[in-house]
Amino acid sequence: MKKKKLVLMGNGMAGIRTLEEILKLNPDGFDITVFGSEPYPNYNRIQLSKVLQGDTTLRDITLNEWQWYEDNNIRLYPGETVTSINKDKQIVYTDKGKAQPFDKLIIATGSNPFMLPLPGVEKEGVIAFRNIKDTETIVEYAKKYKKAAVIGGGLLGLEAARGLLNLGMQVDVIHIHDFLMERQLDRTAGKLLQAELELQGMNFLLQKSTIEILGKKQVTGLRFKDGSRIKADLVVMAVGIKPNVAIAKEAGIPVSRGILVNDYLETGIPNIYAVGECAEHRGMVYGLVAPLYQQGEILAKHLCGVETEGYKGSVLSTQLKVSGVDVFSTGKIIEEENSKVSKMHDDLRGLYQKIIFEKGKMAGAVLYGNTKDGNKLLNYIKKGTTIEEYLEATQNPEKEINSVGDMPDEEMICGCNGITKGAIVEAIHTQGLTTVEQVKGCTNASRSCGGCKSLVSELLQCTLGDSYDVNPKEAICSCTTLSRDEVVQEIRSKGLTHIREVMNVLGWKTDGCSKCKPALNYYLGMIAPLKYKDEKEARFVNERLHANIQKDGTYSVVPRMYGGVTTSEALRKIADVADKYQVGTIKVTGGQRIDLLGVKKDDLPKIWAELDMPSGSAYAKGLRTVKTCVGESYCRFGTQDSMGMGIKLEKKFEGLNTPHKFKMAVSACPRNCAESGIKDVGIVGVDGAWEMYVGGNGGTHLRQGDLLFKFKSEEELIEMIGAFLQYYRETANYLERTSAWVDRLGLDHIKEVLSVESMVKSLNARMEEALSIVQDPWQEAINNKTLLKDLYQTVKVPTKVE
Repeated sequence: MKKKKLVLMGNGMAGIRTLEEILKLNPDGFDITVFGSEPYPNYNRIQLSKVLQGDTTLRDITLNEWQWYEDNNIRLYPGETVTSINKDKQIVYTDKGKAQPFDKLIIATGSNPFMLPLPGVEKEGVIAFRNIKDTETIVEYAKKYKKAAVIGGGLLGLEAARGLLNLGMQVDVIHIHDFLMERQLDRTAGKLLQAELELQGMNFLLQKSTIEILGKKQVTGLRFKDGSRIKADLVVMAVGIKPNVAIAKEAGIPVSRGILVNDYLETGIPNIYAVGECAEHRGMVYGLVAPLYQQGEILAKHLCGVETEGYKGSVLSTQLKVSGVDVFSTGKIIEEENSKVSKMHDDLRGLYQKIIFEKGKMAGAVLYGNTKDGNKLLNYIKKGTTIEEYLEATQNPEKEINSVGDMPDEEMICGCNGITKGAIVEAIHTQGLTTVEQVKGCTNASRSCGGCKSLVSELLQCTLGDSYDVNPKEAICSCTTLSRDEVVQEIRSKGLTHIREVMNVLGWKTDGCSKCKPALNYYLGMIAPLKYKDEKEARFVNERLHANIQKDGTYSVVPRMYGGVTTSEALRKIADVADKYQVGTIKVTGGQRIDLLGVKKDDLPKIWAELDMPSGSAYAKGLRTVKTCVGESYCRFGTQDSMGMGIKLEKKFEGLNTPHKFKMAVSACPRNCAESGIKDVGIVGVDGAWEMYVGGNGGTHLRQGDLLFKFKSEEELIEMIGAFLQYYRETANYLERTSAWVDRLGLDHIKEVLSVESMVKSLNARMEEALSIVQDPWQEAINNKTLLKDLYQTVKVPTKVE
């Protein structure tokens, strides 16, 4: 049966969750294409505030790695935006000139930040806080400036303000109302929150209406309606969002505030659906993740022909956690004349609770200071709990719920993803789950805002008893409970030889993921390089493609230049290829190579073939570059032949698989022009000898390399580099840089191991075994055009690496 062509406009949380649900119900039912305006895989937008606050990293908030798209045969076009829809011919058109036909179209274009139409809003330093680019811009501004203003005292504005404080900026929060978060909190809770945040360093300007953004080209401040002014180098607008419906409206799809949909998320046009923040259902547009995921689940069932009652709307709940301040609200927050209200306000402990009843049933709640009962109250509201039932549950000690273990199975643990206690307990028993990460990977609980992690941990403890380890060993991924060392030991002792065999024998809980498959491929190859046949389909796609996706959807190509040394013939080849294929930018990289940027995907095979040069492995988990200075041959300060040594090292170790990317440098004197002090292995020439430094890192976690040993001969130096690299290969976790590895093992331990001559000989013997099977797959492919074509046919999705 021919697959239906399903096109998803938008690579965000709502749309991708819909695809996840479709893949569960009918993994082979659709030929799926995704267009995403941002050049990233699907990430958790909710966690951006935590990235800004420094609690996590951009990599940590990725929900679906590039590999996930490939594993599920999804064609993703990152950095490419649908610009128009032909609803009659059922074709979408993109800003890159692509025309993509569809049988079913899901519009999940989300929302745009609302920017107040103030004079000066176009000035530099005025931004929203909505995506990764905004987050990166704010971080960069914080390095140069110290005074920030946040317009908007709602949930997003306060989270942004906390992040700015963490970045070392002074922060004014401007809010038009007289208390904070007026949509989620009542006045009492809002004032409690303000007092706490003021203690943390935030300054609040309430009942202020901004009328102008000051400055010429760059923002310098704000002017208010009452005539007062403040200084500001950065202005973050957090005043709300508006559904992104322009393309739908132009296509003639019925639109009000959002794209109008029925209970099955169908628009007014056949075969076109809308889900998420761009959709309007029964007069409501939702901006929180829980209802968006509920919509995605319903839409997936409908598209897969699974019977469903349809989407009936959602009871909203909001949770905020800023530096230890816990706030929760759900349902109705302001009581009316006929409302019945239960209140508790403890000034000494900083606790506040208000529960509202309408027509005898619970209708809303506000919690401040202690929010552990939030999900329980949300469940009460959904079930229509009466005053009598609530009083009985709270006043009868035998029926009162004191822990997650006492909760009924239907009680919601993860409100964002709709995961109940019963579903988690069943997964723990049937799947053998033992950690919070495994529960998250199996059930999605705690995958979104993360507010329920403590509940999940408590539930694990209640279910597993004494066997639950609160601080478990670090498993290589959520598909298994085994650590890196345990997996390697099992592979060795059982003589396992294939990824699928490892998963079957060691009891993998899934078919593998984008974390464990590349790791297992590496460990198998490291353990038995002569016997193991590299499973290229398990590698990260960028390693197979030897090209990196750029922000505009084009690619970069980096040929190898040993030691940064090239020839006029090689330069002519690069220039000819750049002219022929209209390469957008030619750049000399920090690793002394030439990067061809702006290459079209279809041109990649032809470019590599015409260059006829080894790949620079610029995206490999292996040796990237050996940077060199000009050395004693040309420099009056040089004491050693740095270029010669760099070329020897690069030629010896190119193509070697390592746990993470690996960079070297050779400087001919202590002036260190090749930056040897911040490389994984850095070599510095001194009079009559070579110094070897290890564990350096010039990235975001800057680390100066440590002096390992000093050698008089080149042979001794190269032998020690081989031993060091092999010891790293055999003991590091996959994706662990040498800087982290050296810190974990300790320099003294590494010195002790590498001071034993027999150990150095043994490590080098295994290194030579690994190098003996290294070959450049691109050179092989260039010599065999059929193989080259096959190689590219296996690549469906580009992968971006750090």
